Amino acid sequence: MDFQSNVFTLNTVDGVSFLTYDRLSGIPFIRHAFSTKHGEGTRTIHPMDMSFDHDDREAVTENYRMFCKAAGFDYRSLVASSQDHHTFVRVVTSAEKGIGIYREKDIMSVDGLVTIEPGVTLCTYYADCTPLFFVDSRTHAIGLAHAGWRGTVGRIAEKVIDAMRDSFGTDPADLICAVGPNISVCCYEVDKACADEFYALGLNSDRFVFPKDDGKFMVDMLECNRQILISCGVKPENITVSDVCTKHNSDLLWSHRATAGDRGTMCAMLRINAE
Repeated sequence: MDFQSNVFTLNTVDGVSFLTYDRLSGIPFIRHAFSTKHGEGTRTIHPMDMSFDHDDREAVTENYRMFCKAAGFDYRSLVASSQDHHTFVRVVTSAEKGIGIYREKDIMSVDGLVTIEPGVTLCTYYADCTPLFFVDSRTHAIGLAHAGWRGTVGRIAEKVIDAMRDSFGTDPADLICAVGPNISVCCYEVDKACADEFYALGLNSDRFVFPKDDGKFMVDMLECNRQILISCGVKPENITVSDVCTKHNSDLLWSHRATAGDRGTMCAMLRINAE
């Protein structure tokens, strides 16, 4: 496997591999990681599957324990999303620890999570869609969101920032953000109806929607989400964008399109370190 990136580090601990953003790793009060399909001893049908929807529950739970141990998270601290490609953002505390992991889901539509409480680990899921990381350098609040194409055109990035501002007093100018990894513009083809949703955002769509001769379109979800963040007041220099395509790197990462849907699911994790 020949992994190359200018923004990520590929880590392997105890046989479990995960990605970290170099920029986020330099922030001392947080820990973050993005899982891969590589983990020694995984017992799920799809290696290192992090979704309880696709595989045996006990085996997926073991994947979580392995991943948390390797990446430095407390399994008991996890709070998971309940994704359905919408834009609801949930504020969570230690009272929600375990929801979606070892406790039943109590809300069926959660594509974004935010917290200001140390020791609470946010967890969201991916297999081509776009992860969005938010870190408030002033208040130390954090956010994590799943941005599929519907969530992106629904401006979930803005919804997360609004939730952080309303709940924690976040100023977008203080945010450090990271976008991806996801399926990149080289591989993300959509039809006209989908492309029209991106055009309707009123952004500089010439930089993220590219018509093809056959009536289809290539869409750059990374650039689209970057522009949404900037439109919300995030400083361009505070946004790090992935240079890794999930489909092109399907030997390392789960890609829905590369596998025609026969795949596992990756997770992103983000927490504020305890004092």
